[in-house]
Amino acid sequence: MVTTLLVIMFVFLILGFPMMIPLILAPLVIVLFFLPQVQPFLMIQQMMSGISEPILLAVPLFIFAADIMSMGKTSNRLLDFVGAFVGHLRGGYAITTAAACTLFGSISGSTQGTVVAIGTPMRERLLKVGYKDSTAIALIINASDVALLVPPSIGMIIYGLISQTSVGDLFIAGILPGLLIFAFFALYAWLHARIFKIPLAVKATWKERFQFTWKAVFPLMFPVIIIGGIYQGFFSPTEAAGISVLYALLLELVVFRSFSIKKVPGIALSTGLVTSAVFILVAGGQAFAFTMSITGIPGMIADTFLSGSPGPVEVLIIVSIFFFVGCMFVDPIVVILVLTPIFLPAANAAGVDPVHLGVIVTFQAALGSATPPFGVDIFTASAVFNRSYLDTIRGTPPFIVMMLIVCVLLIVFPEISLFLLPE
Repeated sequence: MVTTLLVIMFVFLILGFPMMIPLILAPLVIVLFFLPQVQPFLMIQQMMSGISEPILLAVPLFIFAADIMSMGKTSNRLLDFVGAFVGHLRGGYAITTAAACTLFGSISGSTQGTVVAIGTPMRERLLKVGYKDSTAIALIINASDVALLVPPSIGMIIYGLISQTSVGDLFIAGILPGLLIFAFFALYAWLHARIFKIPLAVKATWKERFQFTWKAVFPLMFPVIIIGGIYQGFFSPTEAAGISVLYALLLELVVFRSFSIKKVPGIALSTGLVTSAVFILVAGGQAFAFTMSITGIPGMIADTFLSGSPGPVEVLIIVSIFFFVGCMFVDPIVVILVLTPIFLPAANAAGVDPVHLGVIVTFQAALGSATPPFGVDIFTASAVFNRSYLDTIRGTPPFIVMMLIVCVLLIVFPEISLFLLPE
């Protein structure tokens, strides 16, 4: 059964079918031909139950808010604000890119959305000051992956749904790891600029800094409202998503007047298309996990790789390897849906905090999204920047190494993830 399951998925992926097709078809074939005791209609029930959780309402709302701000002036205002203060430093434009990706990630929760919104204007700026295109693209791809760690992370919402872990706690736990990644990227940008003698940009005057800060006040309030409101218990993550849409609409339509209200239906349509793909993946993942549980595959994997009562560090290392490799080939949402039910019991048995596990899982999803051969952000960047696959991945190795170092730190020091959680 396991071989049949894997062969079906592999063949359909090779033939170019979208991931949702093999994710649903493979378990259905297993049920029809190998599990006659299971009625096929149960697969439909499982798929419906997979998308019936109220927390999933946050997904389309956060995507909608991000789409509104991507259409408007938010990303450029964030870039100008950060660049005014660090753009003149050694490696300042690269540091600006990493910081802007982190800030926009705290608005969008989407790695691919951050690649488009921040990468498009910043790539041109990086090339003008002397960066190689491969370095610029690699920085944009990997810095955008911080969006999966900092709130409102869609990956964390999916993990919280599956593991029954507080999404609010997951959001807060991702803040320090996200900032740690930014710190590593900023240090690398400084060293890279010194070694390759990247020219310094013109230093902004204090008057210009004040102007750019004033223009960025409202975009900067977005993560403050969302994170602060959840942290203080004023509203739930789902309510925060609704507030984010209202705030984004007021910001772009009333304050910035970056586009007319006539464009909102088109933005909503785009959000609907993305959301439908996410929900189909969630539904298919639920059916896939249900089929695997019946076949006993999770137990087989646990007996093979998690036998002998491993400790928390050993479990997290194994989890990291599986998720990292999985996200190199498959969409991160699918990997979280499929692998989380397999490793969650072993992690609980080893005493791993489920919030800390969620940070490790989403971290590996972020890392895998930018890692060859099939990281999803690689193909997004390749399409957006009209560059070949090889050109897109050429500069990624240093960033992958830095991400792996951060992962080791998170595994060894779980306090990095758990420090900000309320008692």
